[in-house]
Amino acid sequence: MTEDQNAYQTYLWVVAHPDDAEFSSAGTINRLASEGKDIVIVQVTSGDRGTTDESYTPETLAQTREAEELEAARRLGVHKVEFLREGDGHVFPSVEFREKIVRMIRTHKPDVIVTHDPFRPYALHPDHRAVGITAHDCVYPLARDPLYFPEHKAAGIEPHKTAEIWYFGSESPDLVIDITDHFDAKIHALLAHASQVGDGDGLAERLRERQEEVAKDEPFTLGEAYKTVRMRR
Repeated sequence: MTEDQNAYQTYLWVVAHPDDAEFSSAGTINRLASEGKDIVIVQVTSGDRGTTDESYTPETLAQTREAEELEAARRLGVHKVEFLREGDGHVFPSVEFREKIVRMIRTHKPDVIVTHDPFRPYALHPDHRAVGITAHDCVYPLARDPLYFPEHKAAGIEPHKTAEIWYFGSESPDLVIDITDHFDAKIHALLAHASQVGDGDGLAERLRERQEEVAKDEPFTLGEAYKTVRMRR
């Protein structure tokens, strides 16, 4: 990371479903948390339809997956998870959804926002695209300029200028984070999502291969990759 990036203190993950932060970024999250950085995960949906198991209802699945996310976050050293409880498969980049994300940005005042890359060709899940593009649209200028959503200022929530946005799942990453010493924490966090990964048979082996491929041109063994965009000052 650059000298500026090393100086950042607060990171806000904005993700569509429980386990999205862990699959994409758990090593990075654990590394930053271990360095004393402040991490917040904004969980847009509770994944209330993300299963093939018909014994669940949307309500019981949401309860299960929220509990799993809280445990995964705890294992990574994250103390703050915000649940927006948008419907799984029902996320749309509306003005109302923008207001919720802007409120999170202005509340937590991150130096860096990390989210799905909405520009990746053929990204299949509509929630991933909707969350990524909404987070992208909210950083500049909506969260920065006070005349957008003036009810926030009236409630004492001030505008905020974020320094960078990082996209995971990008086809053209320009930042690879060394997670070699944090890979075990990534797997431990993912195993908290039992409704999604079961007993985790073969999970570590598959992800190790993936993170080795990400880091193949780096001076370390395992990495997680992001496309970074610097915001206007």
